[in-house]
Amino acid sequence: MRENNPTRLLVRGSLKALCRPQILGAENVPTEGGFIVASNHLSFLDSVIIQALLPRTVSFFAKAEYFNQPGVKGKISKSFFESVGSIPVERGQQAASVNALKSLVEIIEAGRGVGIYPEGTRSRDGKLYRGRTGVGWLALSTGVPVVPVGLIGTEKLQPADAKIIKPRSFTLKVGKPLQFEHLGPKHPLPVRREATDQIMDAIAELTGQERVEHYNSAPGVA
Repeated sequence: MRENNPTRLLVRGSLKALCRPQILGAENVPTEGGFIVASNHLSFLDSVIIQALLPRTVSFFAKAEYFNQPGVKGKISKSFFESVGSIPVERGQQAASVNALKSLVEIIEAGRGVGIYPEGTRSRDGKLYRGRTGVGWLALSTGVPVVPVGLIGTEKLQPADAKIIKPRSFTLKVGKPLQFEHLGPKHPLPVRREATDQIMDAIAELTGQERVEHYNSAPGVA
């Protein structure tokens, strides 16, 4: 996949022109080899923002319906999400499940970057929730650098339940890569929890968000 395909360049240019984002620490993204981006999650647009503004392509999960809608609109949607590196995941399939994460391992082993939201779903109150251990499993299974990313203000671009995108300034901070021991896919859960907590600490340092010690849930989920 080309790092600077026309769609990525177009989205990047549009974001910079309309939103004038502050981008800090982009030099912390590894210049070669596989890597993992671990970010907080405030907006539906977060994946597109990270994919467009980081210097290398980052593959995030995206709903499968974005890839298989009928008609011209469907073709445009599929072309867009493929061009920015998104990976289709079926509705109801947990993106943090081992089966889903294995597809990310294949991308990493091919020398490319993948993105994951340890919180699992968007924070609707702006707080940083406890990280789910899928990111720790991925880091320990592959041994590649984990790049913490902090997004600030992206929720203002498209507030929860809003359909209209409003250009607003936001900040994207990229922290120093974290390196964990390469233990392979079978490793003790406490080690995975510890790695996840270290990643969440790094994200919190970038964003300054208030921490919550329990998991976040999607709306309507008890």
